[in-house]
Amino acid sequence: MTVRDAVFDILRRRGLTTIFGNPGSTEIAFLTGLPDDLRFVLALHEGSVAGMATGWAIGSGEPAFVLLHTTAGLGNAVGALATARVNKAPLVVLVGQQDRRHLAFEPFLAGRLEGLAGDYPVSVELPILPEEVPGAVDRAWHRAALERGPAVVIVPMDDWAKPTHEREDASPTRIVAPDAVDEAALAALATLVDGARSPAVVVGADADDADSWAALVRVAEHLACPVWQESFGARAGFPQDHPLFAGHLPGDRGSLRRTLSGYDVILVVGAPVFRQYGGYGEGRLVEEGTRIALVTGDRDEAVRSPAEIVVLGAPAAVCTRILERVAERPPYRGEPLFRRPDAPAPPPDGEKLRAGHVLAALAERLSPDAVLVEEAPSDRPELHGRIATRQPLGFLSAAMGGLGFGLPAAIGLRMALPERPVVAVLGDGSSLYAIQGLWSAAQYGIGVLFVVLNNGGYAVMDRLAEQHGGKGPWPGFSVDLTGLARAFGCPARRIEAWDDLSAALDAAVHDLPGSTEPLLLEVMVEPESRFNP
Repeated sequence: MTVRDAVFDILRRRGLTTIFGNPGSTEIAFLTGLPDDLRFVLALHEGSVAGMATGWAIGSGEPAFVLLHTTAGLGNAVGALATARVNKAPLVVLVGQQDRRHLAFEPFLAGRLEGLAGDYPVSVELPILPEEVPGAVDRAWHRAALERGPAVVIVPMDDWAKPTHEREDASPTRIVAPDAVDEAALAALATLVDGARSPAVVVGADADDADSWAALVRVAEHLACPVWQESFGARAGFPQDHPLFAGHLPGDRGSLRRTLSGYDVILVVGAPVFRQYGGYGEGRLVEEGTRIALVTGDRDEAVRSPAEIVVLGAPAAVCTRILERVAERPPYRGEPLFRRPDAPAPPPDGEKLRAGHVLAALAERLSPDAVLVEEAPSDRPELHGRIATRQPLGFLSAAMGGLGFGLPAAIGLRMALPERPVVAVLGDGSSLYAIQGLWSAAQYGIGVLFVVLNNGGYAVMDRLAEQHGGKGPWPGFSVDLTGLARAFGCPARRIEAWDDLSAALDAAVHDLPGSTEPLLLEVMVEPESRFNP
């Protein structure tokens, strides 16, 4: 058995049978004559490779497999791998290297790879001997799954044909993590919450699963308290059509402090304490005397949180146990805490559509099980205001804010979840960071609807420059995204009028569940004169 044969067996055993890649010479020995039970998915840029794999990993809940070509491939993918790390997406990343026998001479296309992605991989391994490659790949699977990020293995191109020997691979067959929650920690948390005069809950991306949603609904109703979504959250942690959903927290200190000023205890579940953006601002995150507790499975998040008490554990398990120890309060009977704006009237003839027109029209048509992938920074607040996430994994965005995630992630999500409709709402500038992904969607029949809000420039940058009292040096730009999409083989339409928008969305959203063809709708919109991060 060769090293290649042994690695193929590991890929099968670990469910890594879809390979996302953009290969070069250092990967040819691995890929040539690929067995029929392993599927290779080509993307035209490594950012799209890693982005599609990230979407797949988030959708499936399992590690995805990424194949990259030495320095150029890993270098091109670093931004996407950083996003995968912050989005807590498990990836096994195999990076090709030149022939081991002449690496000392730095041959053409050799790479200094171990530190190229910085601290973003959860592990980086270059096996000392060829026969150690299978064990390294298996360990990378465990690392990715346990630490929820990209685990990198670097493999010289001549290793694949080398024989393996019967020996231990230094990786376990199975790792079992206990679900137990410390009783003393639970008691302290329950005492804090039970003694609250006016509690509130803040939820985040790490509570985005069916069990956590169910437990958090019970907690909110048990306490009759509002539930806020973390600011800049990559995923939703609570049903946003529930009467106790209060909205999204603002991302600056002053507004955050004012929003939370009426609560004496803040129970944060599966979210950082607290995610901020832009200028630092003055004062504390919360008012003096407001007490904060955090429930999280993320040790790094726990350590950097200014909380009175942190309970490490699965949100669903901890929240369920809290209910046993906290007194139930009278049920909430009032109006929903968050009121979504009415749909705007169609624009008069001769006036451009606005983002609100598009998002309101989309909100009316999306089914509860739709997955909305967002990468439209200047229109994100309006999107949150108009479109409610109603089921787990109903919303996805880039946790660290870097552009180029939304388009390929939507493709990977749809591949992992073919039974769920997937819609990506993108800005025109955002879409250009990974526009090559449209080719993969068309080539492999991935039925994603891409709605691109084309405002003719970097609107979010223009607004930020205005807040700094001037104008930026960048020009406006206009790219024919419809033509560009068609050049990559993706059907596309350019939309400028309300009637065309309504008809296009009616047809596209209706056909989404069974669609095996991507569609890009380029909607020309008026740049908004406001920006609220």
